[in-house]
Amino acid sequence: MISNLVRRFTSWETFLALVTLAALAIAVTSVPNFASGFNLSQAAAGISEKALLVLPMALLIIAREIDLSIASMLALSSVVLGVLIRSQVPLPLAIPVVLGVGMLAGAVNGLLVTRLNLPSLLVTLGTMALFRGIGYMILGAASVNELPDALTNFGIDMVGATDVPWTIVPFIVLFPLFALVLQRSASGRRIYAIGGNPEAALYAGVKIRKLRLGLFVLTGLMSALAGIVFTARLSNARADNALGFELDVITIALLGGINVLGGRGKLTGVFWAMVLVATLRNVLGLEQIGGDAQGVAIGLLLIVSLLLNNAAGGVRDAVRVRRFTSFQSEPRSDARPPSSVTVLSTKGDAEK
Repeated sequence: MISNLVRRFTSWETFLALVTLAALAIAVTSVPNFASGFNLSQAAAGISEKALLVLPMALLIIAREIDLSIASMLALSSVVLGVLIRSQVPLPLAIPVVLGVGMLAGAVNGLLVTRLNLPSLLVTLGTMALFRGIGYMILGAASVNELPDALTNFGIDMVGATDVPWTIVPFIVLFPLFALVLQRSASGRRIYAIGGNPEAALYAGVKIRKLRLGLFVLTGLMSALAGIVFTARLSNARADNALGFELDVITIALLGGINVLGGRGKLTGVFWAMVLVATLRNVLGLEQIGGDAQGVAIGLLLIVSLLLNNAAGGVRDAVRVRRFTSFQSEPRSDARPPSSVTVLSTKGDAEK
């Protein structure tokens, strides 16, 4: 029990939570206007789409896959939504169509990976350009700015009298569901099994192809949802929306303790990583540091997170080996001294 308690308090998630809380404390005390309700609401709104994208991305990486086309699917979904609204399609009908487009794009990725056995890194690198290119073919360099009041109000309004933006509500609702599925359900155990040892999972009866295809379709669905949120928040549908979002999303996932080699990680760590990245972005913005410098900071954070995660993994493995060695070397209490027959037999063998 004590060892489990120590392991819990020395976990990566606990360390990341402490680092995030320390960063927040420093920002509150040293950065002007950081703690204002308006600024915090803007920071929460600014992370809304990435928060939605990182949920399926974490599941994919745990399953030893990745999707680099998430931002392009977001942009394509935004374009489709804008074109449908411009064509006078009612919003209640347009939203299901957009979600269907996202699922279709995710299915394309999933089928290329699972049916043709192509690496997801290369497949989604190609579809990253493909999906955004389709968006440009549909809308060109133009944009759709005239959106229904229901959509724009969702993008700018707060929940009741609080400073919580409506755009972060989908994440608040979906995060517990994703966490429960990943860490408390049979499907979650199958995802960990696929990432930990695909061959063993296959022999155990896990339908690997079907599960991986489902994860890619889920990623497309969440990307489309993020596209709707992004369009509402900026009141703008364009083919170049969400450029570079992949870097932030992957950084959040890996910084949150999701193992790049699959099979390990929790969404609690991803949550703290998301708060840390949002805090860093917000502080840099308040200090008048531009987007390019922010990208450099996020890239460095990604590299540092990989190094720290690998170092933590090495320490964990060393501790496990030491515990196993010490356990093997300990004398067993139920061990019996050798009988006289065994002693005589051993002595006789030695004399021979």
